[in-house]
Amino acid sequence: MRKLPPLASLRAFEAVARTGSVTRAAEELARTHGAISRHLKLLADDVGAELFERDGTGLRMTPAAADFYAVTRSLFDQLERAYENLGSRAAGPGVHVACSATFAMRWLVPQLAVFYRKHPDIRIRLSMTSAREIRNEGADVLVAWDMSSYSDADQRRALPLAPVNFAAVCVPACARLAAAKRTRIAHGYTSSAWDQWEAKTGKSVARGDVLEFPHTHLCIEAALSGLGVALVETRLIARELAEGTLVAPFGAVQFDGGLRALPAAGRRMNAQAQAFVAWLRDALTA
Repeated sequence: MRKLPPLASLRAFEAVARTGSVTRAAEELARTHGAISRHLKLLADDVGAELFERDGTGLRMTPAAADFYAVTRSLFDQLERAYENLGSRAAGPGVHVACSATFAMRWLVPQLAVFYRKHPDIRIRLSMTSAREIRNEGADVLVAWDMSSYSDADQRRALPLAPVNFAAVCVPACARLAAAKRTRIAHGYTSSAWDQWEAKTGKSVARGDVLEFPHTHLCIEAALSGLGVALVETRLIARELAEGTLVAPFGAVQFDGGLRALPAAGRRMNAQAQAFVAWLRDALTA
């Protein structure tokens, strides 16, 4: 038989430790202040150790309780994601895909009609996030090009999809300015992109002021507005380049790593996810 803490008390402990307040935990769990306090006492009596100390008008976890909370928080996070996945699968067939909002809006969604014609029984559920948050969505498949901040284990599991080619782009009028007068438009969470561009091309461009944005879509819009030079993957601006609203006076260069698909850790990709990844690889390299 498992020796587990009283689960109702554990839930109360996690809420108090996370919020730092019995009152806020009670509101979150729809319980009375007294009920939460009783659960904390029950847990402390069961384990034989104090969990919280008075700290002014608030509470502070004991060192032992803080260590226990670190484990509890991780387990609750895992349980929450697993429960969400269970509900998603019960709702019907489909593949949960996490990717950047710009990639979804400018490339993936316009291509989904082609995917659905080939796979009419599979539905794609998208989580569109910023580059910083993309890894936290608990999706079946995560699609990204910059995995430099991911663990070595994740990078080894990632499946190659296609090369990525980046171009420094701006409106035609900006291209005619001297390099020192051009403003550099940077992505806040992939700041190494410009360093990689300069290392690979040996060119120094847009050495004026720097404007930083948290989404590639905003970088593109800033370039289209004439604010400066943005570094963008060419698939995302294919229409603008074809129409001439953006120009790439320095050409494009292939970046390291390429676009990759990262399956969810701890479970095998099902047949639907495998079909999506295979289609994605073919469509990206077409």
